[in-house]
Amino acid sequence: MPLVRSLSVTSLNGLPQWEDEDLPVEDLLLFEVAWEVTNKVGGIYTVIQTKAKITTDEWGENYFLIGPYFEHNVKTQVEVCEPPNPAIKKAVDTLKGQGCQVFFGRWLIEGSPYVMLFDIGSAAWNLDRWKGEFWDACNIGIPFNDREANDALIFGSLTAWFFKELTSQFDDKPNLIAHFHEWQAGAGLILSRFRKLPVATVFTTHATLLGRYLCAASIDFYNKLDQFDIDKEAGEREIYHRYCMERASVHCAHVFTTVSQITAIEAEHMLKRKADVVTPNGLNIKKFSAMHEFQNLHAMYKARIQEFVRGHFYGHLDFNLARTLFFFIAGRYEYSNKGADLFLEALSRLNFLLRVHRSDVTVVVFFIMPAKTNNFNVETLKGQAIRKQLWDTAQCVKEKFGKKLYDALLKGEIPDLNKILDRDDVTIMKRAIFSTQRQSLPPVTTHNMIDDSHDPILNTIRRIGLFNNRTDRVKVILHPEFLSSTSPLLPMDYEDFVRGCHLGVFPSYYEPWGYTPAECTVMGIPSVTTNLSGFGCFMQEHVADPAAYGIYIVDRRYRSPDESCNQLTQFLYGFCQQSRRQRIIQRNRTERLSDLLDWRYLGRYYMHARHLALSRTFPDKFEMEPNAPPKTEGFRYPRPSSVPPSPSVSQHSSPHHSEDEDEDERYDEDEEAERDRQNIKSPLSLGALPQRKKKQHGEYRN
Repeated sequence: MPLVRSLSVTSLNGLPQWEDEDLPVEDLLLFEVAWEVTNKVGGIYTVIQTKAKITTDEWGENYFLIGPYFEHNVKTQVEVCEPPNPAIKKAVDTLKGQGCQVFFGRWLIEGSPYVMLFDIGSAAWNLDRWKGEFWDACNIGIPFNDREANDALIFGSLTAWFFKELTSQFDDKPNLIAHFHEWQAGAGLILSRFRKLPVATVFTTHATLLGRYLCAASIDFYNKLDQFDIDKEAGEREIYHRYCMERASVHCAHVFTTVSQITAIEAEHMLKRKADVVTPNGLNIKKFSAMHEFQNLHAMYKARIQEFVRGHFYGHLDFNLARTLFFFIAGRYEYSNKGADLFLEALSRLNFLLRVHRSDVTVVVFFIMPAKTNNFNVETLKGQAIRKQLWDTAQCVKEKFGKKLYDALLKGEIPDLNKILDRDDVTIMKRAIFSTQRQSLPPVTTHNMIDDSHDPILNTIRRIGLFNNRTDRVKVILHPEFLSSTSPLLPMDYEDFVRGCHLGVFPSYYEPWGYTPAECTVMGIPSVTTNLSGFGCFMQEHVADPAAYGIYIVDRRYRSPDESCNQLTQFLYGFCQQSRRQRIIQRNRTERLSDLLDWRYLGRYYMHARHLALSRTFPDKFEMEPNAPPKTEGFRYPRPSSVPPSPSVSQHSSPHHSEDEDEDERYDEDEEAERDRQNIKSPLSLGALPQRKKKQHGEYRN
């Protein structure tokens, strides 16, 4: 009877470890293949980068990432070195000997995993031959003018070639696991299966190609999932060959995974295969030693944003910055998919509500979505220059005032405040005040847009009339560029900016996962998401009262767009009514949810997918009981025992109520935090673990 390998996994300090009774772990090599390895394009980069630490802890020197070579990325992110594994070195040398450039090194991120990068350009001369081989493998033809698909085929062919050279060196071991992400890496999977290479394959779709296109066309996507003529829709959008590459990858993989349940439903209809495992996306969570350090960071970075606002609204700064809230939306410029259309409509209604109720709260909303621009707006740069000039003037006058005050006090006199400022000082201050006068309204965009007459955000702003008038309680700023600490306008990195805001708003229509609200959560910033995003569905499943924890979930699946917009407006208006203390309580709760998103917990889904792939690829070596994938019964946040921070349940009895008086005796943060910690348990049993000769093995445990 052949030897059946047993793999039992225990949890040590929350991290996975192998325990093997028969064969050493060195016999297994894990390769993760993606176009976004060291190459930031979208959310897949964040998935791979943040997951690298726990995967390296599990696999050690046997974990390798494969991606495309881009010189500027390698120079800043990769430390080039020789492959430590002799078999991998020989396979790499074989490719190099055939004229293909391969770069090997350590990716300079947490965990420092090994990376192997293929130079697409050096192998492009093989494209026609590889297109023929790809046609023989799956009858998919790729147009000559689709640069991205051609590059994906070259990348996939190099990957499959490497696996062929590697596996040919071994008779029976090591066993290879290859995990492919998205259609750009899928060609390597298809060719590996076509050549019958002994590789266990996993394919993860982070968003279906056709789903993204259909949702961008403002189609009622989720209610018509079973009605689409898939081939016709893909053909009309000229992505039929890409769709075929994606679908072939899904069906060739031993194990197919998606990042959320909502995407699993979509993939079943679009790609015609049920997901074997749902692998939610996580983040590396770093807890502060001081519990409230994230609150201090919020105050610090909020002050920086306030400085920008002072300059941007010079001459119109007639609102109280202490009563000003900062909302933002960020991500790829997908106007309807990311929910920018719904958000703008809700802002128009919010502005009406705040004006009608004569609220003293002002909302400044940032749209951080990159678009084509010429450069910074002159008026915006001028505002920051005037703000700096006013600051320098105030400092100069303050220095002279302080010196005179100091001299008078030394003499034992109370200075005459009417004489302590001379005429020159008054003149300087008057000139500074006159310099703040402007004939135009504060701009709604910080850059000169290349095609502003057709820009959907600007056109919607024109339609709803949010032009930053003095009477508007909602002010809008479009920043069509990713944030950077080196910017002369708003010198802040994205993470710092998020920490300084009060609310992130992401009412997406198409969002397979949604890293932006997840990043807000781990930073202790409340956010708005939807039940059409993977993140929103995940929170609905694991948090009894998401809104109390600062996760507002808009229903976009079972309501009309107008009803969803009204619900979003009520969320925003309710948030504006909260007192400062209520917002602090809510941020404390939001930050505690970060444990749900830690890779140390969510990484077990990827472990299960790899185990399943091994058992399906090498059934004579691995056995696995046909149980369901691991569940998350251990994750469940109850409704807070204290009063939720909602104005509806804490109305002030007096219109002159002070925020300083807003003490809720029922709120005990330490007690509530301890209760939440008790509701977050360590990962439970994987349920379906490989076993040896029908023998039961260990489970995940503390």
